[in-house]
Amino acid sequence: MRNPRAWRTGLHRALLARSRPEPWKRGPVLTALALLLGLLPLLHATIPDFAGLGSLVENVLPWFGLFVPVLLAAALWRRSLAAGAALLLPAVVWTTLFGGLLHDKSHPGGDLTVAAHNVGAANPDPAGTARALASSGADLLALEELTPRAAPLYERALSKTYPHHAVRGTVGLWSKLPLADTRTIDIMNYGPLAATRPTAATLPENRALHTTVTTPDGPLAVYVAHLGSVRLLPRNGFWTDSRNIGAAALTQAITTERNPRVLLLADLNGTWDDRAFTDLRAHLHSTQTTSGNGFGFTWPATFPMARIDQILYRGLNADRSWTLPETGSDHLPVAAALSWL
Repeated sequence: MRNPRAWRTGLHRALLARSRPEPWKRGPVLTALALLLGLLPLLHATIPDFAGLGSLVENVLPWFGLFVPVLLAAALWRRSLAAGAALLLPAVVWTTLFGGLLHDKSHPGGDLTVAAHNVGAANPDPAGTARALASSGADLLALEELTPRAAPLYERALSKTYPHHAVRGTVGLWSKLPLADTRTIDIMNYGPLAATRPTAATLPENRALHTTVTTPDGPLAVYVAHLGSVRLLPRNGFWTDSRNIGAAALTQAITTERNPRVLLLADLNGTWDDRAFTDLRAHLHSTQTTSGNGFGFTWPATFPMARIDQILYRGLNADRSWTLPETGSDHLPVAAALSWL
């Protein structure tokens, strides 16, 4: 006669096996998270910008791809076929949106090499930074976050390589080619958003300039800008008001620019995916997107996680785009080679 205890144990195991969900029904939470991970990059523009949430998400969009292998490991551990299948959505979406950035799009050519760098107000070695940038071979060199103390040091260190330069407030352009019609662009007190600030809160007009570079192939309009900072604040969330005012001011200036050839060399304090630059994207292209290799992250310099420093253009061809070695700044310099149409 069969052992009653063994019979009860077998029956218990059979009941447990029947009560367990089938592989397609396991892990409903993981499945939902996988679907959300796929929809988020597709629908990021519809996320309300309450407390800057929409803008914050757009600045870290590429990093959402890291959650795919994490959820895949969890799906394998739970043996959830549904979650595994759902992860195809974020994998395909991420590859579609960002996969094109991972291969090298550079090609030979280049009539003009340009570089831009937020040199950092706390940079301990301005002269060394200037020498490193001069050795890049750039024909045009834009610097942001110049301080009254450091600006003369950059001027002296760069004068031999760049006979022409213009500085307005905290931004400057050094050039091997002649400059003309340099003027300040007020990107801090523009538009309805700035008008809501008290008069006492009006900020100095010293963070952007426009100049015309005289080239053998005709004039080139160049803008150098350092948009207002963004902040993560306990009461305000991701605060972007100052940056957004600057984005609107630059868009207005470039929209009305009559020169068909335009360069914008800037620390945008936001990535090119940020909704603050939606209108600007209609008028300019990113050299990194069209001719770079990889994401080209620039900040923070010790472990770059976002490309907030940009070389943007129209009326030219972008041949190559790259980042330069670290200096004493908390940003990496960016460079690009462009050619005439």
